[in-house]
Amino acid sequence: MTAKTICVLGGTGFVGHQLISQLTRAGYYVIAPSRNRERHRSLQVLPKVDVIDADIHDEETLNALFIGCHAVINLTAILNENKRGEFKQVHIELVEKVINACKNAGVTRLLQMSALNADADKGSSEYLRSKGEGEALALAAEGLDVTSFRPSVIFGEDDSFFNKFSELLLNLPVLPLTCPDSRMAPIYVSNVAEVMVKALNDRTTFGQSYELCGPKSYSLKELADYTNQLTGLKRTIIPLGDGMSAMMGRIMGMMPFKPFSYDNYLSLQTPAVCTGAFPSQFGVTPISIEIVVPKYIGAAGIRGRYDDIRQKAARDKNQPA
Repeated sequence: MTAKTICVLGGTGFVGHQLISQLTRAGYYVIAPSRNRERHRSLQVLPKVDVIDADIHDEETLNALFIGCHAVINLTAILNENKRGEFKQVHIELVEKVINACKNAGVTRLLQMSALNADADKGSSEYLRSKGEGEALALAAEGLDVTSFRPSVIFGEDDSFFNKFSELLLNLPVLPLTCPDSRMAPIYVSNVAEVMVKALNDRTTFGQSYELCGPKSYSLKELADYTNQLTGLKRTIIPLGDGMSAMMGRIMGMMPFKPFSYDNYLSLQTPAVCTGAFPSQFGVTPISIEIVVPKYIGAAGIRGRYDDIRQKAARDKNQPA
């Protein structure tokens, strides 16, 4: 390994793909651990990227992965628990293991992905409290130069935000919208990745936490209406009141893939809007949703997703029981 090797935990996810692409363009070699490397061939074709089968929750595995690395970036997160205790396991215990593995491997630089409003004591949801505790552990780690990032909702071509809205609008003639008045300032995934790459060797960022927001804030209803407009589907969107939103969170949280949960409802009670301007030291100008989202959410994109859904349904129908 070279002195410019970066290990990116969570690198096979939405943000990870963009970050790894920018890291390689900046000249870094990247290690991306995965439970199943064959699912991530789009990363394997990138130059200077090594996707490795690995369980990042195993301490010995982390020790081996970090040896010879210049830095570690931890993007790992979950929005909902499939079983009780997963928030603690992923957002807190894994951070502890990462800190110890960094020290064991002699790595002194760590970038930690947190979340806007993350706070171990005052977070409005278990997600935000666990993310806050993990962030605090990382920033307090002795012998490590840590920088934390606290983004609002992240958008981009493969996001699970605008794409999820468009999928719901495609499949539902009427969309009941929970927490319609919740506010957020979506940040473009490329901007997030650019800031993280620039921070890697910037000593002034050591020990700092940065809020990352887009140039404008919106209500959830405004974002749903905007997606509806782009798709051209003209579905009816019904804003739900607070009580009904909470009830929907409890009901949908019992579904297999948890499209929405009560913990999500609690997170949305706190506006995901930054307290100040975008950090100027990175020289990055946040890009608005109006510039990017129409390129991947629109009539053509909807037709493509509809074709994908039909093809998947056909494949499932032909699969043996």
